[in-house]
Amino acid sequence: MVGGRITSEETWTVSSYVGLGVVTLLAAGAVYFFLLSHQEKKEATGFDPNRPVPNDATLKRRLKPEEYFVVRENGTETAFQNDFWDNQRVGIYVDVTTGEPLFTSLDKFDGGTGRPTFTKPISKDLVVEKVDTSRDMQRTEVRAKRSDAHLGHLFADPTSPTGQRYAVNSAAFHFIPIERMKDEGYEAFLPLVEKK
Repeated sequence: MVGGRITSEETWTVSSYVGLGVVTLLAAGAVYFFLLSHQEKKEATGFDPNRPVPNDATLKRRLKPEEYFVVRENGTETAFQNDFWDNQRVGIYVDVTTGEPLFTSLDKFDGGTGRPTFTKPISKDLVVEKVDTSRDMQRTEVRAKRSDAHLGHLFADPTSPTGQRYAVNSAAFHFIPIERMKDEGYEAFLPLVEKK
């Protein structure tokens, strides 16, 4: 400082320190948000029965609007305009809220509903059946037992090997193809989709 005045060199030094501080803060913030999103993704990968079911606020943030509408607001997606109605790939269908495997491709068939249709779940213990009288109809609603996610409906169907048709919403599931099951933490479930 010369005679009480700030020199251009001092201004440059102060500006450099301020700029460096701002860059450091931005970099730290970026690292923090990257780690936070990575942790949330890690929490949602694979199935861990000890992992708590996410609360509604977390689900609203994590899920796509259509997924939330289906699983938490008992919504129904448009027939023939959803991800898995005609999916022919081998793999498992897991609960979009918890990652729990609920259905396999080996039990999928064309039920003519425009939605994924299965003859049975992996285990009847994984789903809950409830009477549904909404929309002036008498139906059987199917929900995931652990997460209470709305999946779809169960109907009698003589064309199904089990006599039942689980017509579910694609938005209630993530599909894990057989070639990704090991990498995504579902190696223990491979025997369910490997043809005998």
